[in-house]
Amino acid sequence: MTSFIDPKTLKSWLHDGGEIALLDVREHGQYGEAHLFYGIPLPFSRLELDAPRLVPRRSVRVVVYDDGDYDVAERAARRLAALGYTGAHVLQGGTRAWKAAGHALFAGVNLPSKTFGELAEEVYHTPRVSADQLAEMLARKEKVAVLDGRPVSEFHKMNIPTATCCPNGELAYRVRRLVPDTTTPIVINCAGRTRSIIGAQTLINLGLPNPVYALENGTQGWYLNDHALEHGGTRRYAADSGNTDLRPAAKALAERFGVPTVSAQTVRQWAGDASRSLFLCDVRTPEEFAAGTLTGAQHTPGGQLMQAGDQYVGVRGARLVLFDNDGVRAPTIAHWLRQMGHEASVLEGGLASGLSLAPAAAPPEPAPALSTIDAQALSARLAQGDVALIDLRPSMQFRVGHIPEARWSIRPRLANDMKNETRQLVLVADDDALAAWAAASELAGLSRAPLQLAGGMAAWRGAGLPVEATPALPADADCIDYLFFVHDRHDGNKEAARRYLAWETGLVAQLDAQERSAFRLPAASGSPHA
Repeated sequence: MTSFIDPKTLKSWLHDGGEIALLDVREHGQYGEAHLFYGIPLPFSRLELDAPRLVPRRSVRVVVYDDGDYDVAERAARRLAALGYTGAHVLQGGTRAWKAAGHALFAGVNLPSKTFGELAEEVYHTPRVSADQLAEMLARKEKVAVLDGRPVSEFHKMNIPTATCCPNGELAYRVRRLVPDTTTPIVINCAGRTRSIIGAQTLINLGLPNPVYALENGTQGWYLNDHALEHGGTRRYAADSGNTDLRPAAKALAERFGVPTVSAQTVRQWAGDASRSLFLCDVRTPEEFAAGTLTGAQHTPGGQLMQAGDQYVGVRGARLVLFDNDGVRAPTIAHWLRQMGHEASVLEGGLASGLSLAPAAAPPEPAPALSTIDAQALSARLAQGDVALIDLRPSMQFRVGHIPEARWSIRPRLANDMKNETRQLVLVADDDALAAWAAASELAGLSRAPLQLAGGMAAWRGAGLPVEATPALPADADCIDYLFFVHDRHDGNKEAARRYLAWETGLVAQLDAQERSAFRLPAASGSPHA
């Protein structure tokens, strides 16, 4: 039987000091329009694939919610119970009831991290330069180093001229090689505001002698002031740019903010504690992680762990143990996580500690697995008209290119979309398991079991078969998996960029007293704005 709780109970649970996984099980676009401050995005379409990673302890207290108008949360709670989660509850009335109870709903993504960045600027008075100021510096060919604190994939989409990609989690480890002259001013940028602020303040907190600034409003501010961005950039930190000169500073910074250093033995004991959740976080680069890590660790690149922690950790109040192989990155990142309110520690010895935990639980296998059909056979059956083709890939991918006869759908709506379909169904997805889970939970009982296109769209294209684009289909209102206001700001829409920046700067004002007090920033620090 599904257990329901009301908004008053949930509010008390969120601030009682105990662990809780608050899961928004709507699709990404719905989540991004209005959600609870601590809500973790776990779309129903990916529930079985991502729940074990985000919420590894099956007995943790879990609350799932939707908008209150549909039954997605109840369906998700039943699926979680089937996966072995024993403490799953549903927020009665969802976001509608939460708002009616007087609590704020937040738009956007990565809310705690972005709000923290705005608060950090208030507290530390992080120095900044405007887009016009930086443009003038570059035009005069002044000595200045522009470092982009975003991941390589985001840098590739657009960047400030002359900038070098160095994700925030790598700054402390690589800055002395990237900017060896201690008198060269350094400007940190991101696409908006918060990673610029956190990146710049990281170097300031480490005591770097260089003048350090955040680029106000990042690439969006640059674009809004009519300066040209570069696209397709590949300039990034070199693989051998690591440097441990700042190790003493990183250690001192961690000590200043009360970051514990814990032994492998302690972490093994924590792993055996059935009452607490534990996340072992390798904060190094993807290449380093792929080359070898500790058993039981997940890859949580440091900059993203600070900026988008809800993509890696789904349990509020969990123990986070960070490690590296240099003694610089993990303590630097942990000092921010402690200020964000996380119980973050650094593993003594890091990669060389000898720690080995049980491997993270793999997503369960759907039962039964889908039978497959190859591209040529599907093409023949489509010509005969005896199958219905359903594309479960992201809506924007469908718009760009899909099999001509395909219809787009998504798991929460799949059963309803197919209720009048009498032909055998064939599913197209990028992930075999995603399609299999959708079929198992939504299409059980059909007289003819669904099939799956083997190899997905890659196989269809590889066979030389036709693909069509429908830029307006599915309609925007149906694209519940896509958050338009976050993406439009990078696609030539200045008004969307202005709205996004206004959203970021307005986050702090939406916090209630309990949400604000959960952060642990110092009372005052830093230096005045440039």
